[in-house]
Amino acid sequence: MNTDEVLGIFREAGAVLEGHFILTSGLRSPVFLQKARVFMHADKTERLCKALAEKIRKAVPGRIDYVVGPAIGGLIPAYETSRHLGAPAIWVEREGGEFR
Repeated sequence: MNTDEVLGIFREAGAVLEGHFILTSGLRSPVFLQKARVFMHADKTERLCKALAEKIRKAVPGRIDYVVGPAIGGLIPAYETSRHLGAPAIWVEREGGEFR
């Protein structure tokens, strides 16, 4: 899946927002991708995560032990990607600003 196909899925889900956004990094952007709007749709999530799993398989030789995602905003894609990789999904939470 290429960048245009990914953006197409985000557009289908109404997840490409335009305006003035201040990102958590403090940087500003005229566009924001609201991934939660994509993850509301199982079919779109599956397509994205399957494509991600295929890229991971090509980039990572050998066995994949776990797929790790952040507890806030990452549970769904971590689970769905892990399903396509045949590896368990786990999550991490922030403690004192760091993932643990």
